[in-house]
Amino acid sequence: MRPIREAFLGTATALIALLACTPAAAAAGTDSHSGHDKGKERVITLTGRLAQQSFFPVNPNGPAAQGDRTVFRSVLLDEDDNEVGETGGTCTTTRVTDGGAEECIVTYNLPGGQLSVQGMLFNIVPGPPGEFDNGITGGTGEFDQARGWVHASPIKDGKRLFTIHLKH
Repeated sequence: MRPIREAFLGTATALIALLACTPAAAAAGTDSHSGHDKGKERVITLTGRLAQQSFFPVNPNGPAAQGDRTVFRSVLLDEDDNEVGETGGTCTTTRVTDGGAEECIVTYNLPGGQLSVQGMLFNIVPGPPGEFDNGITGGTGEFDQARGWVHASPIKDGKRLFTIHLKH
């Protein structure tokens, strides 16, 4: 079993990739609708790859603790592996027992605007987490009234597939 701190790093990576996918669809990936069709759903599919990650423990030389924080940046890729955006975010440890848990907040910088996503990740130990869903809480530009969710699934080579479900 990996130490909980290492598991949390994998979780943050997964979330970043997940969240970043939503707005990038305009530039690449699968995009089923235009940005502001009222009452419509827009589905965007992207791949995320961790680019940078730092860990800030509450107890630098001790065990994992509530309040440990991971800061990350990921690149978002379309179906042809072209870079179409990036994400930046933080995950904070909320539970270190029973598989662990983190609360994550991520911003996606994409063509047409930004997208905000947040939610809880569970069972992150030994990590990284399997599939998970997080909520879209808002956006800017083309995504200014965005709501919906992002579904993340692990794929090969440490990447994640993100399916973004936007509702306007």
